[in-house]
Amino acid sequence: MHVALARKYRPKAFGDLVAQEHVARALRGAVEQGRAAHGYLFAGPRGVGKTTAARILAMALNCETRHLAAASPRRPEPESGGTPGAATSGEPCGECVTCRRIWEGSASLDVVEIDAASNRGVDDARDLRERAMYAASQEGRHKIYIVDEAHMLTREAWNTLLKILEEPPPGVHFVFATTEPHKITNTAAPVMSRLQRFDFRRVGPQAIAARLAEVAAAERLEADSDAIELIARVANGGLRDALSMLDQVTAFGEGRVTSARVREVLGLVGDEVFAELFAIVAERRPQDVFPFVARLAEAGVDLIAFAEGAGDLWRAALAMRLGAKPDGISAALTETIRARAPDLAVGDYLRILRALAEAEEPIRRSGMPRLALETLLVRWALMDRTVEIAELLREEGRGTPRPAPSAGRAPRDTAPAIRSPGPETPASAPRQPGPLTLEAVRELWPDVIAAARAERKMMVAEALTDVDVESLEGNLLGLAPKGGNPLTPESLTRNRGLIEVLASRVLGAAVLVAEVGHPTAEAAREGLPSAPSAKVQRVTVSGAKAERAKAFRGKDPALDSAMDALDLELLE
Repeated sequence: MHVALARKYRPKAFGDLVAQEHVARALRGAVEQGRAAHGYLFAGPRGVGKTTAARILAMALNCETRHLAAASPRRPEPESGGTPGAATSGEPCGECVTCRRIWEGSASLDVVEIDAASNRGVDDARDLRERAMYAASQEGRHKIYIVDEAHMLTREAWNTLLKILEEPPPGVHFVFATTEPHKITNTAAPVMSRLQRFDFRRVGPQAIAARLAEVAAAERLEADSDAIELIARVANGGLRDALSMLDQVTAFGEGRVTSARVREVLGLVGDEVFAELFAIVAERRPQDVFPFVARLAEAGVDLIAFAEGAGDLWRAALAMRLGAKPDGISAALTETIRARAPDLAVGDYLRILRALAEAEEPIRRSGMPRLALETLLVRWALMDRTVEIAELLREEGRGTPRPAPSAGRAPRDTAPAIRSPGPETPASAPRQPGPLTLEAVRELWPDVIAAARAERKMMVAEALTDVDVESLEGNLLGLAPKGGNPLTPESLTRNRGLIEVLASRVLGAAVLVAEVGHPTAEAAREGLPSAPSAKVQRVTVSGAKAERAKAFRGKDPALDSAMDALDLELLE
């Protein structure tokens, strides 16, 4: 009879727990010193050893070998410095009748496992409390109640258990295991202070791969290292899940376990699919997104798992772009990324990952995950590339058109980057090649304002609306405030760099903005004082608010009436 690998290779001692050394050391010491607590809370992801640790604790407390060793005189340790045996180290022997029954989950008078998902009510808790009042089956033994999925207990059930957790009978221990400890905190906060809490960690891929290799060797299974590593990554920190996957792949057929076989059995996407995704995004081919996703759907691919795999892809590409060594991907995909990572800038990878983070919940929760995934991939393929301010401003010659970045490769990341126009920016007809003229600037000025709004710089857009394009000499642009908003000059001065970038992007040529207030670009270049057009007054916060409120009230009669009736004031 075949025994599942996850069950067959379940740890029998604290020292066998993988990646939970902090828990193992504390529990082993508590048993050895006779200081085991009456209540424990084991919290952590599924499949990391919570219930197993509870069983090992029960085994250690009731181990027959330990009790016999405690009753006999303590033997001196060998002079060579050998490790003490299980009987004297707080570890269960794992071989006595009691240990075997507990480890196998067989019926026991002293160790009771309860599933709180199906025994969550106040009557179940009352029954548990009454059973806990009875002594253990033998003198010196301990009664252990292991409550799995403890977050499913109702508030009334926790209140029923509160008294016995405060004053438990001698030799009675409760172990509550949960994947969602915050629910217990919200439902039964007073209980938390009666329990010792241990947080179980996710098991790292390397530790899982090492354990899988040990199991494969013990089972005489031939498995490629790539296949082992793939299972370890897909297990997502759960060692039990990894063992179950290895069991599943092994049962699929005879012969060596390969990565291709793992992908086929588990329904995983191949490396070539992620390589194709990289090409679609890097080469800006949004038209290829829909047939690409259609092939995934026809192949029965889990779209949520695919999105997670895409996250690993972009994370690895970002790490490689920054000069770090990527992990969590296969050797073949690593080579693909190594060849194509320079096609995108660091800023592009960051924005791709940010878009994925925003779309993860819709893809996971949506009733139409395919549509959500298609939308995300189209956003990636249409996402604007980064350009360098330094290159933009170094362009020589009046009206020299700025060369657009190639479809596949972004500029070097040697200077602060800004965004080039993306699908959100209202597009206008491209300016014809040739010298930049004042008439062309004035004609395209609404597009500069629209670009500011697309960047969500509303105050800058409002300031640009309140100016006249007065002059253009060389690449120096002269702007004159109309006077409708007293804050326009200050806003133009403070945001001059951003305005230069937006204007250069829209105009297709590098331009600089003359100092606000100079009537001509020539005066700005030579540092001459501007012609006084009006008496300069100090702008105060209260005065600026009053002027802005006056302007708004003049534009909207309904707002004017509302401000008077409700005694409103302008906050920003």
